[in-house]
Amino acid sequence: MSLRKVKLIQGEYFHLYNRGNDKKVIFKDKEDYERFVGLMYACNQTENFKADSLGKNQGLFNVKRKNLLVNIGAYCLMPNHFHILIIQVEDEGISKFMKKLLTAYVMYFNKKYERTGSLFEGKFKAEHAGDDRYLKYLYSYIHLNSIKLIDKKWKEDGIKNKNNALEYLNKYKYSSYFDYLGENRVQNKVLNMNSFPQYFSSKKAFKNEIFEWLSYKD
Repeated sequence: MSLRKVKLIQGEYFHLYNRGNDKKVIFKDKEDYERFVGLMYACNQTENFKADSLGKNQGLFNVKRKNLLVNIGAYCLMPNHFHILIIQVEDEGISKFMKKLLTAYVMYFNKKYERTGSLFEGKFKAEHAGDDRYLKYLYSYIHLNSIKLIDKKWKEDGIKNKNNALEYLNKYKYSSYFDYLGENRVQNKVLNMNSFPQYFSSKKAFKNEIFEWLSYKD
């Protein structure tokens, strides 16, 4: 087994991501997205549970958790990949959490679509967010990922119509964007915002940061 290049250090921030094998879709419909988000909540604990016994996705948010493995600061799910901003709480918590999360989701996905074998492209990738500027940037990078679905090269070419981009962003439900805007929804339970630097003093400050990055061009 190859060693991970980035050591998952206790108390440090990491940007995790992975995609489907051969860039294949890993979220085919609303139920798939909701299942993964629910599992991010339910799998974040030292105790084990059987996800299949819970039935509907909503039941995942009713799981009584004990001793969190990680704290999650932000996330975005895309059709063929995902991004998670995370900090380790328990010893080897990130590895334990991701193993539980991805195993549970693959079992669900394979059963639903009557398939077998691996779903993801090897083990998850991790980047250490040790620099404060980079860590703050990740909030915009992760939450703006969905814009690629309507404009793949917006970072290189710039966005001509920022209002259209923001309108799309405000309709894309499969990220923690709405949690930072203060929307009251069950998905709020996935995040542990207080464990991360409080870069945004208000919802307006968060939106201004997002809008500023929309104006960025490589």
